[in-house]
Amino acid sequence: MKTPEIDGGALAREIEQFNERLVRGMTALSQLGEPRIGSAEKDAVYAEDKLVVYRYRPLPDVPASQRIRTPLVICYALVNRPYMMDLQPDRSLIRGLLQRGVDVYLIDWGYPDGADRYRGMDDYVLGYLPHCVDHVRQASGSGQVNLLGVCQGGTLSLCYASLYPERIRNLVTMVTPVDFRTPENLLTKWTEHVDLDLLAATTGNMPGETLNAVFLALMPFRLTSQKYVDLLDHIDDPKALENFLRMEKWIFDSPDQPGEMFRQFMTWLVKENRLVLGTLDIGGRRVDLRRLTMPIFNIYATQDHLVPPSASTPLQQLVGSSDYSSYGFPGGHIGIYVSGSAQREVPARVTEWLRTRDGKRKVSRER
Repeated sequence: MKTPEIDGGALAREIEQFNERLVRGMTALSQLGEPRIGSAEKDAVYAEDKLVVYRYRPLPDVPASQRIRTPLVICYALVNRPYMMDLQPDRSLIRGLLQRGVDVYLIDWGYPDGADRYRGMDDYVLGYLPHCVDHVRQASGSGQVNLLGVCQGGTLSLCYASLYPERIRNLVTMVTPVDFRTPENLLTKWTEHVDLDLLAATTGNMPGETLNAVFLALMPFRLTSQKYVDLLDHIDDPKALENFLRMEKWIFDSPDQPGEMFRQFMTWLVKENRLVLGTLDIGGRRVDLRRLTMPIFNIYATQDHLVPPSASTPLQQLVGSSDYSSYGFPGGHIGIYVSGSAQREVPARVTEWLRTRDGKRKVSRER
């Protein structure tokens, strides 16, 4: 087979052009400065230890007739930061909800430090979450709230709502892991080879940088090298560069995880799958998903590599609600918040689902 000839001059020109674009792009990135995160105005309405609850200001141009009476509390994960929900004006799940008349509250868990090393699941499910929800109930004058749990925050929301079902009118879960032992679950495969007790005893809190490295390693080329190569296609677009910096800021803004909380969550739920098996006890109280008799809307991403659909969809068979809806968003774990199609689809679906159930009584199903 004849070896193809290489045009040395053309190759040299291509390399030179590539280097010029690279230098131009690095210069442009360095001149952008710190990207501005968030767009919706909010007020801190409750604080406890490191956490803060924010209420987003209702938009004045939404008619009173379009407003949903029951407030929505968003419980985000402890991993990464919740400003992913309001990244910028045209990529904001929260703004989309506000535009449709939803009264939005958000729990920001803050940055745990050494003082939080021994905080466990009971602190979050039996302490912090009830306190946040009770504050919103009291401040809004509503006996119940709508609860939207995101990723790990969705798992915590399931636990909380099963223990305090009378406080939740409607429950929305988004890219929420339930069954951690499905074959597609990459995180489970990682934990199989980790001594979680020794890890927690050695590190105290789990460093956010370590967790972030693990998540990136699950899709190493796509989440590292590929995105920087793709960036070169937009190197002359300042708006695209600023969007890139926002995402980079969020990806690497990883709080440490309280050591005991991390150990319990990864052992009880990821390794031992207690939530599905019905053997999860928190603070001496059994978490029984059959007690979830309120309407439930489970949203998952069909291309999610962190929480595959097979980890989320088993929820339907475990709960006690006869009003169960689901929606598979055609995208990934991050795209469900920031992609253009997500802005059109997700806030509208959540709002309409809540609107049809605003003020309705809970329904249950015999098991």
